[in-house]
Amino acid sequence: MMPAEDTTPGPEAPPDPVGEYRRRLAERHDRASRLERLHVRLGYLKLLVAGAAVILVWLSIARGAVSPWWLAVPAAVLVALGVLHERVIHKHRCAERAAAFYERGLARIEDRWMGQGVTGERFADAKHPYGDDLDLFGKGSLFELLCTGRTRTGERTLARWLLHPASPSEIHARQEAIAELRPRLDLREQLALVGEDLRSRIDPLALAAWCERPPVFLSPPARAAAVALAALAVITAGVWALTGFSGPFLLALLIETGLSLRLRPHVQQIIQSIGAPAYGLELLHLLLARFERQHFTTPRLAELQAALRTQGLPPSRRIARLHRLTTLLDSRKHVLVQVVGSPLLWTTQLALAIEAWRASSGAAVRRWLEVVGEIETLCALSGYSCEHPSDPFPEILEGPAWFEGEALRHPLLPQARAVPNDVHLGADMKALVISGPNMAGKSALLRTVGINAVLAMAGAPVRARRLRLTPLAVGASIRVVDSLQDGASRFYAEITRLRKLRDLAAEPPPLLFLLDELLHDTNARDRAAGAEAYVVHLVEQGAIGLLTTHDLALAHIAEVLAPSAANMHFEDHIEDGKIMFDYRLRPGIALKSNALELMRSVGLEV
Repeated sequence: MMPAEDTTPGPEAPPDPVGEYRRRLAERHDRASRLERLHVRLGYLKLLVAGAAVILVWLSIARGAVSPWWLAVPAAVLVALGVLHERVIHKHRCAERAAAFYERGLARIEDRWMGQGVTGERFADAKHPYGDDLDLFGKGSLFELLCTGRTRTGERTLARWLLHPASPSEIHARQEAIAELRPRLDLREQLALVGEDLRSRIDPLALAAWCERPPVFLSPPARAAAVALAALAVITAGVWALTGFSGPFLLALLIETGLSLRLRPHVQQIIQSIGAPAYGLELLHLLLARFERQHFTTPRLAELQAALRTQGLPPSRRIARLHRLTTLLDSRKHVLVQVVGSPLLWTTQLALAIEAWRASSGAAVRRWLEVVGEIETLCALSGYSCEHPSDPFPEILEGPAWFEGEALRHPLLPQARAVPNDVHLGADMKALVISGPNMAGKSALLRTVGINAVLAMAGAPVRARRLRLTPLAVGASIRVVDSLQDGASRFYAEITRLRKLRDLAAEPPPLLFLLDELLHDTNARDRAAGAEAYVVHLVEQGAIGLLTTHDLALAHIAEVLAPSAANMHFEDHIEDGKIMFDYRLRPGIALKSNALELMRSVGLEV
């Protein structure tokens, strides 16, 4: 087995994540406390100035002691204090969000993260060959551990990477990008702060669909006429104010009314279509702006920046312009805007400007959203790599199916409880038959092998001392359940899954099969014959994998496939009347069961 051209990033020693996170967390808490005190002081100061204004009003109106013009002083001070107060509130909010960012990071490092993140359950698919079996989605899932994205696009991209193995070249490109992003903690913090309260407001499908719809109304002359008439209305209003002659202004309003009525159906259609896609535009603008300002050296990150470049303004400024237009359009219901909006053709001009934006920039929005999703996913995986510095990148090999893991652990188990085991599958050892008592670790080993293979094929670091593997298609039959809605028993659901794995084994890349208690719901004779025929067929197709069993008759499969298969087992032992496990994988067949002891331990009389 020869490795492919080695483009895996070299080892890099990031700073101690626990110490760095705690230092930054203390700084953000201190900053939030100082801003909170300033926030309170500014509130009291505004009350004081407001009180002074009330006294001035009394002195001016009731006593005539001061000129009313003195009221301009507290008014100006209140405006200035209001602006300053809003900035302090914003900075305080950002400091609290930054503190929360590092608190969540420490929770992940210290194995306190379960139930605190996005579970990604909407991406779960019971028919996927390994998604449910390996706990990719749901509470305490791999998705919850990894996902730090701020947009639905980022979440969808991460789910896609976990569900669909990448090619070797793509894996290398992702590894390089993750390695470059790993020390950029400031960038990940900034992305986490952007639009925390808008996390779920970008609907990428709705935004992309709106941008790619056929034009509603594109008429440069109509837009120019609207601008000219608004300018004419302003000029004639000035003439009216200076001379008292209202005729030109009324004539301008009459012409504007005719144009508004002519364009009204198109304007209403534009306004109705922009509603849902407009939400979250500010978040998208800020995300793109953060990324555009970075300098990258790895090919994948440079490609992502290049994909954002279009003629004219960068995407962040284009999105910002659309955000300003939609914000101004939303202000049309304000009392002041309603007063001056009609002569300015406020709604008509903004609707036409939005439609012109869509015509010039809409075609690129889907590409921008895809780039945002990939940026967020790479940042999420780089954050995981930073927080778990001992997790290496796997080495991707070329050749027949190969999986060689040293000190493999399960990333969803606390580090202190996850017992490492070595697993070697390849040309000389295509299948391992794992026997052992209940709760000894057989199913956990299958999930450990599978979830590390998923991480490797997504381009992420793995929980192991070392992992070398070829591209593999993971297929598992671990958590197969019956379906009342589909009228399928557990046995039928299992054999349906086994057929899917068989079909996967017939296509490249080779299959890594993970079979837990194969054909458990049938009689012993049929089970032994069926399991043996099925595993032999998979191995003949070039697949490699693991099979667990309580039935020692299935240990015969290793003898049939010898020397390309072997029996391995887990053990238990009794200490002070309690069943104890060390979760260590050993050669050979397990020779005892603990089912009766476990039944007695929960109070069953057997």
